[in-house]
Amino acid sequence: MADEPDQTDQTEDPTPRRLEEAINRGDVVKSTEVSTWFMIAGGTLTLMVFAVPMAESLQATLRGLLAYSAQIPADGPALGGLVRMIAVRVLAALGIPFLILTLAALAGNAIQHRILFSVEPLMPKVSRISPAAGIARMVSKQALANFAKGLVKLMLFGAVIAALLWPQRHRLGGLVDADPALILPVTRALAMKMLGTVVALLAIVAAADYLFQYRQWYDRQKMSVREMKEEFRRSEGDPAIKGKIRQLRLARAKKRMMAKVPKASVIITNPTHFAVALQYERGMNAPICVAKGADFIARKIREIAEANDIPVVENPPLARALHATVEIDQEIPQEHYRAVAEIIGYVMKLRHALPRRD
Repeated sequence: MADEPDQTDQTEDPTPRRLEEAINRGDVVKSTEVSTWFMIAGGTLTLMVFAVPMAESLQATLRGLLAYSAQIPADGPALGGLVRMIAVRVLAALGIPFLILTLAALAGNAIQHRILFSVEPLMPKVSRISPAAGIARMVSKQALANFAKGLVKLMLFGAVIAALLWPQRHRLGGLVDADPALILPVTRALAMKMLGTVVALLAIVAAADYLFQYRQWYDRQKMSVREMKEEFRRSEGDPAIKGKIRQLRLARAKKRMMAKVPKASVIITNPTHFAVALQYERGMNAPICVAKGADFIARKIREIAEANDIPVVENPPLARALHATVEIDQEIPQEHYRAVAEIIGYVMKLRHALPRRD
């Protein structure tokens, strides 16, 4: 439909980032029933608490004006002062009720979503002035739901108000000839009863409507598989680029490792599948692994060792064990101390017997 994305392929639940982007551009969950409930509840609270004080304050002001109307100057500058005095009295009487209603209106929106400022909903769109888009919106699921909701509310509230007023029909008819001073308490009590019932019913309607609007909004944010992949690529990076970076890091790490092989004291091999280069100098707590590898890397380690006259000792069980348990630039595990010490002792004796070539 116009003004809404084609959701035929929107099968995936939206990601937190997608929901956050929707909120930032002003697409939020918005239930008018929740706002209406807060306004009516605020108005009911205002009438319950401030109706009598507000009426008494305005009554005193108007009574004074009428009682002393002959003595109140109303010419020239005095007229402006009289208007200001009346405005101040009226604002003092109505200020708190208006403040409560304003806070209720703000709360009705704030409780549904966080306060945000976005100009995107104000930007002109062709779909808003397109007759076809307008007709599509008129027959959309949202419009039909709003129409059905309005009918249900009208019938429900009509039935409730009729049920409240019907038992009072004779009493209300008798108020026509009653003293005006008696009419106000009766009508106020009946109005408060009706408002309390309306507030209770609207609370149920508002909760149901909010859940419906949230479901509509959530479905509207659903994503296609292609959009999921694109968002993952934006947030996590292109897998191909990440793989290339990983390869570069591994290549650099391997190059640094190979540069340390000439410093090794001995190379322990499998003999062909594994190679572990160990460095030991006097004062060290234990030998340190400076390089290790399997297959091709093991062969390169052996080549570098041969080029630098580093002894290569074949010990398959020890080579496999060291390759599996020790990391680069770490000391060998304690359980291998004895076996490695024997090899290093043998190598040191060999070096004393056969000095390294120049």
